[in-house]
Amino acid sequence: MIVDLSLSLNEETPVYPGDPEIKVRPWAFIDTDGYYMNVIKMGEHSGTHVDAPAHFVPGGKTVDELPLDKFIGKAFVIDVRGGEGPVRLEEIPDSGYYGKIVLFLTGGRELSPEVALFLVAEGVKAVGTDHMTIGDETTHTIFLSEEIPIFENLANLEEVLGREFTFIAFPLKIEGGSGSPVRAVAILG
Repeated sequence: MIVDLSLSLNEETPVYPGDPEIKVRPWAFIDTDGYYMNVIKMGEHSGTHVDAPAHFVPGGKTVDELPLDKFIGKAFVIDVRGGEGPVRLEEIPDSGYYGKIVLFLTGGRELSPEVALFLVAEGVKAVGTDHMTIGDETTHTIFLSEEIPIFENLANLEEVLGREFTFIAFPLKIEGGSGSPVRAVAILG
């Protein structure tokens, strides 16, 4: 079974304050042009997307420079919706992270730098959140300095809560990209 963990991209898709709005405009129509196509204008961090190190780390790798194995792996979801403020270390399990992609069901909360440092020390492969941002600049820099991709704006995490699954979210190969939209999925069974 495959669960779609991605937001739909359209002009109503929320963007981070100050980021470019998503614009979708028709370019060609079957009845007049013989084919159908749209023009899409958006920032690299629109919708469900991945942050590459270059997003916060001077000289960091761009999205096209990261190995593809960073975007696929065994994953699980941690539900931290019950708390308030930044997610604290005592709210998450104390083991089981090495080599895994750890996704957070936050209800709009951000990870604290303390949690980011812990997850890096535990050897996570990648992290993700249902929120527009994983956390503040410090939290981003902690992960991205270690070339740990950050997936943001994930959807439907409730559907895979309590289960281990294979997570796949490949970016577009944007040369020099600080990030990229992704089609994130969970493969169960």
